[in-house]
Amino acid sequence: MAKRVKLRKGQPTLRPVRADLHIHTVLSACADYRMAPPLIVRTALQRGLDLIAITDHNSGENAGAVLRAAEGTGLTVLPGMELCTREEVHLVALFPELISLLCWQEEVYEALPHLANDEAVFGVQLVVDEQGRFLGKNHRFLFAATDFSLEEAVRRITEIGGFCFPAHVDRPAFGLLTQLGFLPQDVDLPAVEISPRISCQAARERFPSLGSRVIIQASDAHRLEDIGLGMTVFSMAEPSFEELILASVGRDGRGVLGYGQLPGGQDLV
Repeated sequence: MAKRVKLRKGQPTLRPVRADLHIHTVLSACADYRMAPPLIVRTALQRGLDLIAITDHNSGENAGAVLRAAEGTGLTVLPGMELCTREEVHLVALFPELISLLCWQEEVYEALPHLANDEAVFGVQLVVDEQGRFLGKNHRFLFAATDFSLEEAVRRITEIGGFCFPAHVDRPAFGLLTQLGFLPQDVDLPAVEISPRISCQAARERFPSLGSRVIIQASDAHRLEDIGLGMTVFSMAEPSFEELILASVGRDGRGVLGYGQLPGGQDLV
């Protein structure tokens, strides 16, 4: 039974929340064709996750479908996006509701270069419904860098009511520390993400500039078997956007309890 933390009178009881906050769908050309809403939800539930986030490249067009697929299942889904900044830094942006993500998406589309996706080179970018049925294709080149600088993106996401953190900072490709070589002190980044390839302790030792920032581990899943391979166990009152914000800054008793890598490699379809 999960251990619950009782706070002082007037505050809610906290519990462990298992989260994977970086998952792609078939809208990302690099994702497997099985990354459809009902299969993502089913796999997340089978792996004991309480909270996931949908974060396709520079778009949120499939986030609503996953939210609808998860209705009534007990799984909480946060709408989000993996933005590519002008510096080619990947930034995970999460929002409390779908409408906020879609407002941000309009700005991102304006900031993308006017290039068409080359399906023969990069693959198809599919828009689907909650049952995984084909609705259409996104013909923009979604993997391109936007015209948002890191500082501009963080500021604008925050203004809209979102929360963001640099993705997979330990990786050589599109990681903030590799692209810039440092963590900007004038950009408000209370949390960073690491990949399943490195532990939290190893990341702090390898990248001392992380300091005391909260570290989030996530899978960056492009295949069903990757979902939950990297996850963060938070202490929260419930799996929600508001609780995630508190946990990501260590406020009111919330925080990170630990990390986990669930057994992978099996076909759950």
